Amino acid sequence: MLAYLAAAGAAAPILGGCGSRSASAGTDERTIRLISSQVKVYEEPVGIAGRLLSEKGWKLQPTFVNDINQPNIAVANGEADANCFQHMAYLAQFNRDKGLDLVPLFYIRNSPAVLYSRRHAALADLPDGATISIPVDPANNGRALFMLRAHGLLELTDGVTVVNASQQDITANPRNLVFVEVDQLSLSQTLADVDAGFMFQSTAIDAGIDKEATVVAEEQEADEVPYRSVFAGTREFAASEGARELRAAVQSPEVREFFAGYQDGFFQLPWDEDPLPAFEQLS
Repeated sequence: MLAYLAAAGAAAPILGGCGSRSASAGTDERTIRLISSQVKVYEEPVGIAGRLLSEKGWKLQPTFVNDINQPNIAVANGEADANCFQHMAYLAQFNRDKGLDLVPLFYIRNSPAVLYSRRHAALADLPDGATISIPVDPANNGRALFMLRAHGLLELTDGVTVVNASQQDITANPRNLVFVEVDQLSLSQTLADVDAGFMFQSTAIDAGIDKEATVVAEEQEADEVPYRSVFAGTREFAASEGARELRAAVQSPEVREFFAGYQDGFFQLPWDEDPLPAFEQLS
């Protein structure tokens, strides 16, 4: 996702002066135009990939933004060839909402979620009527609910998937939990105000929350798959040499080394898996 971004603030300019040439044109010129989140977990791999691509006669032209709407629109409009800022569930939802047909090109990392608490040592300690902060965006809303269901605190509509679940799917709430929907960028700041709160674990580590709060629930591995972070592009670009070269540069030993040293090697790198089958189940 957006691993770290959701409903971010003011949009940064997108590829000013690039016009609306097709994505394939950038590839023909051995230039790959990329839009990336302006966070270290993307910026560093992009920088490494750029250096590796240049050694092979390619030019990676990145634009870094703090926005979650422009990157997909820019790729769909041919202003960029690819982007890296989101997870698969968000991409699938954005496609549906905007009538687009973008696809994941390859995974970059996983993005597990947890429930943290500064007030309680375990979910069993939550009082009746406890407040729980959860993401406001639909693509992540169900992740917190699924964690609570796994621990017997909620019942949800039969057959609902993690990427589609919302408060409307709660069929039983015996502890009378109260949910506070919060923009993802504010989840870390609001944790002190609730009994427990949803958090991307990597975000919590960056903010030092892992040293101040307790993990009271972890996401099941199967529920995490739709939320793996991906590079995305058009189907045309996905079949191009540029996409293959970009993947090779991002999924390189040099980038693996970066992740090994980042947050004590916290992230898993599912690089040997093709994201498209899992993505098609979401679409």
